[in-house]
Amino acid sequence: MVSSLKFIAAALFLMSALSTWLNSNASQHDAAIRTHRRLAEIEPVGDSVPSYMNELMDDLTARNKLMDETPPAEVKYWFEFSGPLQKYFYRYSRSRGKADYFEGRDDSGVISSRFVEETAGGKDYSDFFGNKGEDYSEASMRNRLLENCIAMGSPIRPDMSKDSIWYDWYATSAGTVADRCRILVTLNTVGAGRGTVMLWETNPPQLNAQGPEPWMSEQETAATHLERNLREMDAMCETGQIALRLQVLVCEPIPGKWTDWIDSLLVNCGGKAAPNDGRHGLDNGVAVEDRPSPVQVVVVASAATADTCHDLKSGFMEKRMQDLVLAPPYLNKNGSKDPSIKTTHPDLVTSDDYDVYVAMKWSSLVTLRSVNSFLQASADLAAAAASPDNVKAVLEKSVDGSSVAISNAPSSPFLIPSFVRVSYVSEENSKVAKWRMHGDFFHPAAWEICKDSFDMAWIPDSLSGAGGVNGICYNHDGIEAARVLPESEHCGQWWVYMAEEQMSTTPEVYANEATPSVVQGASNHIWMVTERQRREIVKQLICHNDKEESCGEMPQAVLPLGDLESFLINFTPNTALGKKHNKGRRPGYSREKEHAMDREKVRERKQLKDQEDIEKALFDYTIYPAALFHKDATIKAARVRDELLTKHRDHDKAGPQTVKSSYYDVTITKPRQATLGWCQAIARKGLCTLYADYFRTSTDHRCMEACGMKMNWTPIQKEK
Repeated sequence: MVSSLKFIAAALFLMSALSTWLNSNASQHDAAIRTHRRLAEIEPVGDSVPSYMNELMDDLTARNKLMDETPPAEVKYWFEFSGPLQKYFYRYSRSRGKADYFEGRDDSGVISSRFVEETAGGKDYSDFFGNKGEDYSEASMRNRLLENCIAMGSPIRPDMSKDSIWYDWYATSAGTVADRCRILVTLNTVGAGRGTVMLWETNPPQLNAQGPEPWMSEQETAATHLERNLREMDAMCETGQIALRLQVLVCEPIPGKWTDWIDSLLVNCGGKAAPNDGRHGLDNGVAVEDRPSPVQVVVVASAATADTCHDLKSGFMEKRMQDLVLAPPYLNKNGSKDPSIKTTHPDLVTSDDYDVYVAMKWSSLVTLRSVNSFLQASADLAAAAASPDNVKAVLEKSVDGSSVAISNAPSSPFLIPSFVRVSYVSEENSKVAKWRMHGDFFHPAAWEICKDSFDMAWIPDSLSGAGGVNGICYNHDGIEAARVLPESEHCGQWWVYMAEEQMSTTPEVYANEATPSVVQGASNHIWMVTERQRREIVKQLICHNDKEESCGEMPQAVLPLGDLESFLINFTPNTALGKKHNKGRRPGYSREKEHAMDREKVRERKQLKDQEDIEKALFDYTIYPAALFHKDATIKAARVRDELLTKHRDHDKAGPQTVKSSYYDVTITKPRQATLGWCQAIARKGLCTLYADYFRTSTDHRCMEACGMKMNWTPIQKEK
């Protein structure tokens, strides 16, 4: 009963949040409708199968063939996992001139610098955004990122005249130039180094060097992680849909050779490739500081505050990053209360107009996939707020424990999609590697959250279609809903919401206390906001600065269940796992007493007698695998509906009794059908969002549950 009440309160909190989104941004949304697809031009996929689905259909055929041709006694649980073998390099052999490695498969769906060499988020994403498509309908499907970005971004569009920087950077060979999604990446570089030496005191990696690159461990230098992030940013610009600028935050001035090197890796964003003679940043003799560049290095500390800036516990750089991105007007005391007016110095690139802001630490890996998923999730929440059923200023008309109609409260909080960092096992010692074996190396885990850090909620109508913020669950503008479902089905999707703050290990845990994250439950080391979201946050900051009484709640972090892995961000040094949290500062802190009682029961029963190492591993350290996160979230959501739909519960019977998760509520002795594994692989790889036109508007409903769009899960067949 207590858990049900807790969930109802949480659902009320979440659902009321959506109304603020609509009320405060309606005028901006109207202004953002440009020359992109009109609603009348958007047609559901229906029975057709787009070309980008062909490989997936072939994969399903192969999975079915494998299950059909394998004798039942030999069908194994792991048959559903497929993909090419991947290599984990862990030690360099100077005698052989190459690195030793293990082979295995990372089936987590998380994009990592360790296993995924392709930029953009893997092959599926690079193919999807790299292929412009000959058919207009498919070409328009591939522009969903741009449409969401413009709808959620700044209404002020860039100057694209022939004498503008935009034209110089993005004009085609034919002289045409188009609008793009403007992204500002603000990069926190505190702690970046090579061993104990600060990164900027070393030399940047050589460009255009002859021969193979020297092998470097994940922990040897931050340069390898910075380079991967720069290549990911350049891949975003290469799509033709994104215009990205990078603001690098440092504590002290850095050598120009590093600025040249960074600029030379962002060629598609407006940088200049390094010439073969090694003169970084020179363009016909013009140095990078004397020409327009997509890179700006900002020294955020003075001589008096430099030591504090370098202190990883101080939260100094996190605060500077928030001030630069949000730019609340009270920082320069100009008296303005207009959140659209930025107060940063005009020489800073943050003073320009952008659609999306990405604030991140150098150790977090940003990809086109994470940006695309963030924009889609933001559009989904905006679509829910625009729903006629949710806009009505009425009390909740249906409190069923998981779905609640929101009221039109002006002080309601709002929801912002957020991220969780994950790490792989980091040991690069051969003995440790062999002891760990393959499994641990090939699956990432979170350490800042646990099972008690989140709850689940179903948000009705939280699905947006093509053309920007365009709800597909309801009729509007005289057009019927694009999503056609049986009468018994509900339209919307399941969301994970963070019930606790993310708790890191030292020293970051102290930095987070000094400078809390902008969004409750979000990561302080990678977060994104659209321009619309930024303005809402600034309004709240102005209210608090003026010490007004009712300023509303802080923004709340949420993650879509059907695209969960896209919001799991690789901590690229992969050194986070196995570190002990500080007492009272660990995930699950809201249930600290229960954890202590559980540990005491284990001791009383002597279940781990003479096994102190195992006891410490269970209770003192947090290692939360990505697959377990997805499973726990799914089971929590399914149990909420089962609790509600079971009229006469048999308390002597364990497990679900009315509805279940078709994928997770099975026994290993009964292999899953090939389709279930196929759908789960689609969800893990973020394809429910990438191929949203198909999975949301087609008549193929096989993957609704895996994509988090089935409210009542799978009915349990009663034994006769």
